[in-house]
Amino acid sequence: QVQLVESGGGSVQAGGSLRLSCAASGTNRIFNDMGWYRQAPGKQRELVARMGSGMNTTYDDFVKGRFTISRANAGNTVYLQMDSLKPEDSAVYYCNGRLLLFTSFQNFWGQGTLVTVSS
Repeated sequence: QVQLVESGGGSVQAGGSLRLSCAASGTNRIFNDMGWYRQAPGKQRELVARMGSGMNTTYDDFVKGRFTISRANAGNTVYLQMDSLKPEDSAVYYCNGRLLLFTSFQNFWGQGTLVTVSS
């Protein structure tokens, strides 16, 4: 059974930094891509950043220049370095991994880790 486990959330003041980590287990396949999403109360889950196995990256415009996604050795561990945090970044952050199975992607999600940024 594939599992994604996040860590590193917490509370920080505006302008501070946090580093989230996500490690996958239960598969010997490398995810085609991995990423981070977030969901604030009353809002839909949204993409924060993604990284493909070729190390190509995609960022939401709101976090560009402040957050950095990375993968350890292009494997199934992904990090999100969050700098210059703002209160608007407060949300539950979810790790996501996608595997191409035949002709479609299967999504796997972590349980989420809470990030709270105070002003």
